[in-house]
Amino acid sequence: MTITITTAPCCWGVDDVNHPNLPAWERVFDEAAAAGYGGLELGPYGYVPLDDALVAKALSERNLFIVAGTIFDDLVSSQNREALLRQTDEICAVITRLPQPEQMAGQRFRTPYLTVMDWGHDERDYAAGHSDRAPRLDDKAWAGMIANITAIAELARRKYGVRAVIHPHAGGYIEFADEIERVAADIPQEVAGFCLDTGHSYYAGMDPVEMLRRYADRLDYVHFKDIDQTVFDRVLGEKIRFFQACGQGVMCPIGRGVIDYPAVRRTLEEIGYHGFITVEQERDPRNVAGSLEDVKQSRDYLRSVGF
Repeated sequence: MTITITTAPCCWGVDDVNHPNLPAWERVFDEAAAAGYGGLELGPYGYVPLDDALVAKALSERNLFIVAGTIFDDLVSSQNREALLRQTDEICAVITRLPQPEQMAGQRFRTPYLTVMDWGHDERDYAAGHSDRAPRLDDKAWAGMIANITAIAELARRKYGVRAVIHPHAGGYIEFADEIERVAADIPQEVAGFCLDTGHSYYAGMDPVEMLRRYADRLDYVHFKDIDQTVFDRVLGEKIRFFQACGQGVMCPIGRGVIDYPAVRRTLEEIGYHGFITVEQERDPRNVAGSLEDVKQSRDYLRSVGF
């Protein structure tokens, strides 16, 4: 198993680009390098400047690379198609011009990837982690979402050679086991792969190890998180948005939570996964002072169990 561990700006609280307390992107780059990571994701659209020369210089100065860009937006609305494709075009144009890591034997698709996540629906945000009460899309709305994802993936591949990977996300319309199974059936493997996230799997009531094994043939990219079980049990009993739960510490450094990472490692080895794994830990950006210590703890723990 050949693995490269990277990180992402969400570990510094960067999820909503309109949040008034976001750290400077240069700080994220500085601390990612200081914590021992060779690369990271670009983060949500609009956070890091869409200026490839500027960003490439900043990465090179820190000996970093970019592993992926992100679409984190409403994938359901047909009225959002134009905005989604504009984001795809602009993100892919930048990430394909930024420093890239060495590609590994056994890796299915070259980096950079484009992670594609649905977001922006209050009725699902407040139902994150609750499959029993979360509303599902009707057939027409589901078909519209599939069409949007397909259009994103085909533009990224055709124009830029970028592999789109669908990321099930707590609080979006692709979260629970039935929805992931339906996406796998409706979007062929040749169109888009999966980026499975251990933390979002657990948050949604699934076994992360089982999910990695079940979708091994679609697994192009992986995200690692960990969950504080005590906080998780409490927030599931509250009417709370997903990122409010993250602000209360439901995500913790890897190795300090409930997810069995030695078992995750054995599973990835058994299924023959080779490629990139990105460490994430969503948090309130007002708590950014703890980010460097936390991402370093996560990296050190993963190294101790063989990653």
